[in-house]
Amino acid sequence: MDFLDSSLLLRTIQPLEIRNKKRRGYSKLCLCDHAIRAAWLQEIIPLDGESLDRAPHLYDLAGYIAESTAGYFLASLGGPSVAYLPERGGDLEVDFILTIGENRIPVEVKYRRVVDSMRDTLGLRVFMEKAANNAPFGLLITRDDTPSVVADPRIITISLPALLIVR
Repeated sequence: MDFLDSSLLLRTIQPLEIRNKKRRGYSKLCLCDHAIRAAWLQEIIPLDGESLDRAPHLYDLAGYIAESTAGYFLASLGGPSVAYLPERGGDLEVDFILTIGENRIPVEVKYRRVVDSMRDTLGLRVFMEKAANNAPFGLLITRDDTPSVVADPRIITISLPALLIVR
């Protein structure tokens, strides 16, 4: 895995360990180019909203690809360190955690047409509530540019296409 990570074919995202305990959990893998996946598996998974709506059986796969794309992008930013929080004990899974100085910013990818403001943000809200995490806000990455209605003002929504042009 380290070889593939250094070859830039994929990025490995390590689990978040705040207290330098023994590492628990596996690395999350994020592919650099999903054309490689499409060529290997001989399948095309659309990520644009119109094409995806015509193939609703591909929603889950598109969500995994969108999460992987966001993870690779975040890991390539260079400034913040990127980790993820696996589901363990009483902690809910959070897709990515950006650590910038003393602050941690939880990032959740929900690549679907309709986002449930309570259920889909639960991991973000639980992470932000813990004082040890020092999380001033959270990011919710969505499929479309239409603003999602999220009840918590600490959660910022951004579409995956908008995130990817931030550079």
